[in-house]
Amino acid sequence: MTRPALPQPLRPSALRPGDLVVIASLSGPLHAVYEPGLKQAVAVLERMGFRVRRAPLLEAGRHHWWSAAAPAEIAREFNALLRDPEVRAIIAHDGGQTVLGYLDLIDIEAVTADPKPILGYSDISLLHLVLHARTGLVGFHADVATSGLGGHWQAAPAAHQTVLEKLYLRLLTGTEPIGGLPATTSWECWRAGHADGRLIGGLLNRIVLAQATSYALPPERFDGAVLFWEEAGCHTSHVWGYLQVLRHAGILDRIAGMVVGIPAAIDGLASPDASPTLQELVLDVLGDRDIPVLGNVEFGHTGPNLPMPVGIRVDLDAHQRTLSLLEPAVRPLRGAGV
Repeated sequence: MTRPALPQPLRPSALRPGDLVVIASLSGPLHAVYEPGLKQAVAVLERMGFRVRRAPLLEAGRHHWWSAAAPAEIAREFNALLRDPEVRAIIAHDGGQTVLGYLDLIDIEAVTADPKPILGYSDISLLHLVLHARTGLVGFHADVATSGLGGHWQAAPAAHQTVLEKLYLRLLTGTEPIGGLPATTSWECWRAGHADGRLIGGLLNRIVLAQATSYALPPERFDGAVLFWEEAGCHTSHVWGYLQVLRHAGILDRIAGMVVGIPAAIDGLASPDASPTLQELVLDVLGDRDIPVLGNVEFGHTGPNLPMPVGIRVDLDAHQRTLSLLEPAVRPLRGAGV
């Protein structure tokens, strides 16, 4: 039986030099010790040619429990940024634990009326998944500001920083496909094969949480998709359990391929008590599902992040260890003659 065509992704408009990018506390608070990293992030974005503003809730010392503010207050600020025509992109200052608290408060009409790039990973990947489910918005699973642009990027060699700046600039401003992402020797073929499909994913536990809400991606959105995920700060058994949830949900039967990020602070991986490696764990859950799996790719909490735009079609060749973006993540500006 022929499956119905999936809806087209909702691409934000391409950015131009001088456009305003706002750094916002979409989840966790800003601790004073991270102010230098935030300033470095501002410098990176300005070097790319953008104007940069900090949203009001991004104030050192401001917090509500584990969040920058109460969920309703974060939602009000986020919605104001979505509605402001001067704001052309929003980048999360960091991840956290708060997005679940305001999924039902987001101004969806503002998202569809003026779609903007929203950048971030970790808890922010929940935003990407839910907004993609509700509107088709292409979410930019990419580095956050403070610990990413102002942290991991600063620790990378200067040549790699230059590669990242050019890559992110093309991602946000270019209306031609980027093609192959810059591979490194860390990439591993865990199961050979080739796939062509739309990128869907993020932080593994947030994928599971998103699918437990009323804003879950419909199952058919996973048909032929390339599932990408990373995990951090848990035990090996938790990763195995999350993947089992995706198996029970039928998601692993629908996808065409898988890309796994570098694990961060996962207890028990290949430990002396005979715990599995991440590759062994993944292949155990996949069983006889013959799909390509590319592992140890640079995205997630280890940083710096290669961008993984949710909803964009990619070509995955696990044997050759390549991952290519086949479509642009942004659309041409209105009146640009395209």
